[in-house]
Amino acid sequence: MNETHTQQKATAKVIPISAASGWWPVFKSYNDVVIDSRVPGWLVPLLNRLKHLKNFLVNNIQKLLFFSFIILSLASCKKESLDNVNDIPGLGGDAWETSYIDTWISDSLTEPFNIAVKYKWDQFELSLNKTLVPPKEDKIIPALSAVKKVWIDTYIAETDSLFMKKYVPKFFALCGSASWNTDGTITLGTAEGGRKVVLYVLNDFRTRGMSGYVASDSFNIKQMFHTIEHEFAHILHQTIMYPKEYKSISVGFYTSNWNNVSDANARRDGFVTAYAESSPDEDFVEMVAMMLIEGKAGFEAIINSIPTGTSANNTTQAQAISRLRQKEATVVSYFKETWGIDFYRLQTRVRAQVVNLIK
Repeated sequence: MNETHTQQKATAKVIPISAASGWWPVFKSYNDVVIDSRVPGWLVPLLNRLKHLKNFLVNNIQKLLFFSFIILSLASCKKESLDNVNDIPGLGGDAWETSYIDTWISDSLTEPFNIAVKYKWDQFELSLNKTLVPPKEDKIIPALSAVKKVWIDTYIAETDSLFMKKYVPKFFALCGSASWNTDGTITLGTAEGGRKVVLYVLNDFRTRGMSGYVASDSFNIKQMFHTIEHEFAHILHQTIMYPKEYKSISVGFYTSNWNNVSDANARRDGFVTAYAESSPDEDFVEMVAMMLIEGKAGFEAIINSIPTGTSANNTTQAQAISRLRQKEATVVSYFKETWGIDFYRLQTRVRAQVVNLIK
């Protein structure tokens, strides 16, 4: 027994009121109860606990009523069995029968290079705020087969399979349409951390020999491979950086307003494309992509397309050509000294594969 409770002194007067029946007095509040020496010692702890309980109820009555309502509501709901949750789509029970497409992907990309490809529609792999459509299944193998020939096989020919196994992105997500941006540009592909690549506009993929192919389809083909070479060049320079001197070649000419500049005008300032004006990194990978996809003759045609006179930024023809030549030399040197790759031989191989698809 706790002695301190039995020795408490009276602090207030007891005010009894009439009871409905019996002789036990009823009090207005437990706070009115005077605990003095007349109260049996065994009753003191109980009275104090009742006081604490009353205070708790008063302070938390709204919370208690709310939770009581929730409990009663749940109790009144009809119980339903979910049976086997593995049968609910989207919760891990989804299964698709393996098709010839999956077999081809496994044999051609997954087994040799550990590359996974998702072509079944899953917008969580893409941009949730864009209106996109899934790829057509008849485009999957032709597009991925072309990717292997133009990109993977050509690099392996100049390096080895171990090089591609090490640096190739391990996951590809495919989308049928383009991804339109608010500034009017479109995203044709993205790479995330060197591990994941998203390819768009797959439904427009048609090569020479495919039904419905027209000459203008060559633009879509070149754009797709331009995107892949562009993103892979990012992976390479993010692994080992290109020479810092590259950034000084066009210093002062980079702009976030590149989407309002035509390729022709960008070339008058020494950029291979308008997008190359966005930053030194994009400038570098655009040089790599354009030189590979257009080939040596195509790149020379770009150089020769720069007219005489000066650009809107007061760049002369000679200055523009000089900058592009410096960038070309840096790209070639970087590939040789950093990766042991003869860039011009790689360029010849890539261009030959592109030509096979469009001519």
